Amino acid sequence: MLRDLRLRDFRCFESLHFTPEPGLNFIIGANAQGKTSILEAACVLLRLQSPKAGSLGETVRFGHAAFGLDGHWETRHLHLKYENALKSFALDSKNQSRSGDYLSVARVAWIGNDDLQLVRGSGTHRRRYLDFLGAQVADGYLKTLRAYERALRSRNALLKDNRPRREIAAFDQPLVEYGQALLDWRREFCAVLEPLIASAYTRISGGAETIQIEYVPGCNGDLRSALAASLEEESRLRNTVAGPHRDDVRILLGEKPAAIYASEGQQRSVALALKLGQAAELEASTQTPPLYLIDDVFGELDPARRNNLMAALPPEAQKIITSTTLDWHRSEMNGAIFQLADSVLSRA
Repeated sequence: MLRDLRLRDFRCFESLHFTPEPGLNFIIGANAQGKTSILEAACVLLRLQSPKAGSLGETVRFGHAAFGLDGHWETRHLHLKYENALKSFALDSKNQSRSGDYLSVARVAWIGNDDLQLVRGSGTHRRRYLDFLGAQVADGYLKTLRAYERALRSRNALLKDNRPRREIAAFDQPLVEYGQALLDWRREFCAVLEPLIASAYTRISGGAETIQIEYVPGCNGDLRSALAASLEEESRLRNTVAGPHRDDVRILLGEKPAAIYASEGQQRSVALALKLGQAAELEASTQTPPLYLIDDVFGELDPARRNNLMAALPPEAQKIITSTTLDWHRSEMNGAIFQLADSVLSRA
């Protein structure tokens, strides 16, 4: 469990200290007070990446050059500093040159309002969903993803400049090596996730519809053959057109695309089911529940879905939930309540 969290120059906070309890925690405050930023900071400290920002540079407090995060997960001490587009991190006061040991400490499940984009948005959101899982359950996944992205950037730059084919071909091998590994991993993730998502959807919605997910790879057949077959299209578009950067996940509700035919309430249930399925796989892979960071979703849910979501969360897991109000809160929900106002967090 997360025992404490300290922020310095992160988002809107000059400094903040948060000591959550085991089990259920609520952070209550008006909009634009920084509730989401506290959850984001917990995720960044534990996973070295933000579920909200494209880069960590976006999370530095305005007008400052760096941020610092510090905290304890059980008995392990974690420290992260980001400055001048570089991050440095330490585990138990020992600086780490690689992230493997650091990232093995904790797992995180993030549930937020913008999860609707998993259903309605572009494939980018669904790829990030798979990547967030892969980075936490598969050894080498994050390293492979970064290596693929580097090869893809280099190859696309050469294509854009219309460089000779022999120069472009120099990046074919790393693109195939790392890209095929990602394709195989993501296919496996979708197969593992589908029954977990289906079970979660039934619990959340109480509906009779069935939910299915289908992995849609970004190439036909193996990646090497797909690259060879796409040479003419690449030359025309000056971009790599086959590979896991074009992957997607098809979501079907009652055999129809959820993005088109599902109601808003159904889409919210689908989004929640996707995240609960992801969290269930995180727990299964480590035999320990992840930290649940749940950002202001309850105001958008009807009473039945609120109750079903709370019932679906493992009682033994630590949960930190933000909301503008606790009007929906049932008296039997025993949990610590924190009030956030004017950058000050206090126990209610």
